[in-house]
Amino acid sequence: MARYAPPLVRLIGELVRLPGIGPKTAQRLTFHLLKAAKDEAVALAQAIIELKERIRSCAVCYNISEGEQCPICADPTRDESALCVVEEANDLWAIEKTASFKGRYHVLGGSLSPLEGRGPDQLTAKALLQRLDGGEITEVILATNPNVEGEATAMYLSRLLKPLAVRVTRIARGLPMGSDLEYADEVTLTKSLEGRRDV
Repeated sequence: MARYAPPLVRLIGELVRLPGIGPKTAQRLTFHLLKAAKDEAVALAQAIIELKERIRSCAVCYNISEGEQCPICADPTRDESALCVVEEANDLWAIEKTASFKGRYHVLGGSLSPLEGRGPDQLTAKALLQRLDGGEITEVILATNPNVEGEATAMYLSRLLKPLAVRVTRIARGLPMGSDLEYADEVTLTKSLEGRRDV
């Protein structure tokens, strides 16, 4: 990359650090921005700066928010009795897109991962327990990812919540719509059988 001008090299280096962006994609994006009108590039840069300056965590649920509370926590029509616990804010957004859950959320800020140095103290589990003190919440839905870290986090939280007078449930896992049984792995099939329900 020595043949490129230093500003190009720097931008390619910064873009490569983004998830899912490899060297070729970073190079393509850099040259696209170079060809773009200056006002487009400036608008992108300003959007990134605004994101970093104005966005923070919701004081209640730790979702992404511009104000003290996120729009979900500020919405008085949401069901106060159901609380869905997710790992990250993008998981919350995925559930919200379904429009099937009308309760409240709690964002943990990650999952338990000793290899990455994330233990219980790095999660918002203590704040979760404080939210349950009021007594309005009757069900906690553990919606952590169906991977090793997500399962470990769900088990840890279920042990924390077991002594409390609250129903603790776990999202169902199994086969996606449109898939064939013969192509499913053993773990997915096992979870599908375990999560079966009456019809």
